[in-house]
Amino acid sequence: MSRWKQLPDSLDPQLRQLVVLLREHKDRSGLSIAALAARTGVSKSSWDRYLNGRVTPPKKAVELLAQACGTQPAPLVELRELAAAREGGGETQEAQGTQEAQEPPERETEPESEPLVTAGAADPQSELGTPTTRVHQPVPWAAIVLTSVTTALAMMIGLLLLAPWENASRPVVDADSGNGKPYTGPVHPVLGEFVYKPGKEYACEVRKDSGDGLLYAGYSRTHTEMIQQDASRWSVVEAQCLLAHHGIAPGVVDGSFGRNTERAARRLQDRARIAVDGIVGPDTWKVLRT
Repeated sequence: MSRWKQLPDSLDPQLRQLVVLLREHKDRSGLSIAALAARTGVSKSSWDRYLNGRVTPPKKAVELLAQACGTQPAPLVELRELAAAREGGGETQEAQGTQEAQEPPERETEPESEPLVTAGAADPQSELGTPTTRVHQPVPWAAIVLTSVTTALAMMIGLLLLAPWENASRPVVDADSGNGKPYTGPVHPVLGEFVYKPGKEYACEVRKDSGDGLLYAGYSRTHTEMIQQDASRWSVVEAQCLLAHHGIAPGVVDGSFGRNTERAARRLQDRARIAVDGIVGPDTWKVLRT
């Protein structure tokens, strides 16, 4: 249970009720602020402001929290609208809140353009004020064409690399890291680096490897990696698929190690008569792979 700061007495009653409910849903889900930020895409600093009543959370942030905590968003959104209406923010409040939740990166300041010196004008750097004219440099067309071709090739390669990522229904079981050794790290040789996507569910196709006779779902070949609650990576997808294969439902197979996955791990550990701690380590992987 989080130790929340006391809400100010001057806080609007509707906003106070909304903040209290958001805190309760967050605490019941077992998510930390960091995990909540990772699942929703809203920064930790924004959640700190929303959950301490300093800023009315935007509608999108309320919906994302409800989705991450496994609750219905409608009552929370309705309460949020009442709180925003009482503040009199209208459309401006909603737009500002949404922009704060998304927190786009700051735009780089464009360099000031070189002042144009026209014919007949005095050069400010010339003591005699001698009229000067601007010299036009030739356009480097060859460099522009080469840059365009390079960019197009990079985009094509990127699309080819992303194609297997979007098609999670075809996990790769026998892929290796490129050097002949089984992949075990956080970056899958075909699917790439893991990024949690709210609502994304991965397909599970567990098969026995013909080489070592162990079970694999195609998302990781680790036998020793330690994963526990709040972890988000390919090895979590692998563990969730293997838990389901052993008849213990881990919840949604989304690559995020939540409370449902921890409970499933504890059930497997208890059944296998190994240490029951809800952490998937070498002993638990050994049970999952057989």
